Amino acid sequence: MTQRDFAKIVSCSFSLIALVEIGKRRVTSNLESKIKTAFDLDDQQLQSIASLVSEFSKGIPPFM
Repeated sequence: MTQRDFAKIVSCSFSLIALVEIGKRRVTSNLESKIKTAFDLDDQQLQSIASLVSEFSKGIPPFM
């Protein structure tokens, strides 16, 4: 999925997604809510995804 596809699904601007991805903007509670709604996620699922992303960004396999 591209950033543009993601932005359309979440109903926000492409530029916001791009800025979040490079670390120049934070995920606001409003954006988090839109993501949870768009992908039918609960808080636990979102936290699991965030943990995996964090581990991947460190270069550490999460399933060791």
